[in-house]
Amino acid sequence: MRTVTVGTRGSTLALAQTHWVVARLKEEWPETDFRIQTIATKGDRNRASLISMAKEGDKGFWIKEIEDALLAKRIDIAVHSLKDLPTAQPEELEVASIPKRVDARDVLIGKEGMKRLSELPHGARVGTSSVRRKAFLKAFRPDLQVVGLRGNIDTRLAALASDEYDAIILAAAGLIRTEMRHRIDEFIEPDIMLPAPGQGALALETRADDDLTVEVAYAIHDHTTDDRITAEREFLAGLGAGCMAPVGAHATVKGGILTLEGWVAALDGSQVIRATTSGDVAECADLGAELAADTLGQGAQALVDAAHQQIA
Repeated sequence: MRTVTVGTRGSTLALAQTHWVVARLKEEWPETDFRIQTIATKGDRNRASLISMAKEGDKGFWIKEIEDALLAKRIDIAVHSLKDLPTAQPEELEVASIPKRVDARDVLIGKEGMKRLSELPHGARVGTSSVRRKAFLKAFRPDLQVVGLRGNIDTRLAALASDEYDAIILAAAGLIRTEMRHRIDEFIEPDIMLPAPGQGALALETRADDDLTVEVAYAIHDHTTDDRITAEREFLAGLGAGCMAPVGAHATVKGGILTLEGWVAALDGSQVIRATTSGDVAECADLGAELAADTLGQGAQALVDAAHQQIA
């Protein structure tokens, strides 16, 4: 029996995602033995320095050690949250499979009487670690106080019990995958808070020359998710923006037509550039690049540059 080693971070969410992936792969390849190996990344070891690492241009703090293990052949498949992957990757590696995406939206979890974003009292304290969420939140409700919130899902949920937060915002996908959907009070619609490019999707990364493993991973590839993610990530790449920029993108596909919406905001939410395009799904990459050019033409570059300077 062939053994395929699947590498992942050791967080509760990363392991839940990887167990889900392995279960799907096992359905397709019942004669293959899958083994999970956890790998600590720079981001896991030094959470306090995540912002400084991003400022210095280090975009691989959640993935580098996992990719190193792939290149060294200690693992065969890496499972990532796709939004953690930089838009460029080493030539020796490739994303061999993108499984079906779960809900891409952000969600609100609040204390008693604070279960809907539009109904939070003036000055309510909302916890989030994301500059994107902060910017879009301030654009929608400038009266709210945004309080920093870091840690894994359990840590963030536990923080809600303190007096520091009235509500917190997380990605729906993390709660769904860790079987905590019941904790969600409100799904925040994309017209209020556009998701991060790739949010809710996973990526199975392999060595580019490992044809057998590429075939194994590709068995659970979802073409529609791939088209949506391609458009969103091309939009992000076209802006030259990283994970610390207040940028959102969300693509949908219906009847062979892909519709892509992209936002770029000022960090304080005082300005949000919104743009939409649509076209044949086969042109997903071009649609993302075209939408980036559209927003740049509306002044998005100044917002991206200002965000990078302020964060630095």
